Amino acid sequence: MDPAEDWLVESLRLYQDFHAFDLSGATRVLEWIGDKGVFVAGYESLKKNEILHLILPLRLSVKENQGLFPERDFKVRHGGFSDGSVFDLKYVPDTRLLVTSGLPGCYLRVWQFAEDSDVIKPVSTIAVPEKQGNFWPRVAVFSSVAPGVLHGSRLSDLKIVDLESQKVMYSSGISDSEELSSLQVLDADIFAFCCTSGHLGIVDTRQKWAPLENISPNLGSGGERWCAEVRGMGQGPGSCIASLGSEGQLRLLDTRDLCHPISSVQCPVSTPSPNPELLRVSWAPGLDNCLAISGFDGTVQVYDVTSWDGMGIQVEPLFTHRGHIFLNENKMDTAPQVTTHTWHPCKPRTLLSAASDASLHVWDWVDLRASC
Repeated sequence: MDPAEDWLVESLRLYQDFHAFDLSGATRVLEWIGDKGVFVAGYESLKKNEILHLILPLRLSVKENQGLFPERDFKVRHGGFSDGSVFDLKYVPDTRLLVTSGLPGCYLRVWQFAEDSDVIKPVSTIAVPEKQGNFWPRVAVFSSVAPGVLHGSRLSDLKIVDLESQKVMYSSGISDSEELSSLQVLDADIFAFCCTSGHLGIVDTRQKWAPLENISPNLGSGGERWCAEVRGMGQGPGSCIASLGSEGQLRLLDTRDLCHPISSVQCPVSTPSPNPELLRVSWAPGLDNCLAISGFDGTVQVYDVTSWDGMGIQVEPLFTHRGHIFLNENKMDTAPQVTTHTWHPCKPRTLLSAASDASLHVWDWVDLRASC
């Protein structure tokens, strides 16, 4: 029995549920709308890329163990086309608007979809600083009566723009040209940033730029690149940041003290990330102290961080999703790389993951310890 057949047999024990889908092109975007819909978007250069609003399989609501069911049962609710690559997409809550970013990175594009139409159409653009080259703006959204778009490719050009008037509501006003890897809105007034260098900060927009930050992160080799995510409210005790490096180092930090990590561990990755732009770390919204990482190969690794209290220790994943490797229908010469993943907002152990071979998986993993 070859490895793929072994995995198929083993998957009956490892998964509560599994659905596989092939997109028309690979995506780096998995953005939730409610708990049944998700947006995806292509990122190929020099071509039109689809933006799709997909409705997840109804069978995901069935509770009994179904085993492995690869099938094409997503439904397209809305769709449109972008002239450029879409590297980031954010849904504006309580509206019918989307904001996208990518290359060429000379502007953000605002899109609209309607209940009585299946079309996603562009409605406006938001200008960004010129001459950014291959840099593209990271994007996050402040949800309020007057939604604001937080964007920037470097710390120096970070801005919050009112979505309707496009008036600049806040800007960093600094000269630091460090490249950003991620932005995250935490509440109505506060956001977090992570630079590719590992520089982290939490910003209160009610005052001038004075972030709580690790000014000299000193995170190891100069070539390592970093991404991060803050654990949200209700996602476990305390407020914590997970910071992931391209060589597999994972640090946990208390948001009140970003200069002294709570723990620093080494994840078992075979090689450094071949494309650090695809690094992703995410906290599970429905499980205490669980997170997932991807961007190193064709897998998604799930960890329980409860017992992490040391520096430089080696850790093992609680679960590893290898479906993108063994269900590689396109039979690529090299194994596909996972391009992004996200946790289901309501189902505790359900994740979505996408890969460079245009595969999209929804999987509900079994915790063989019986509890997480």
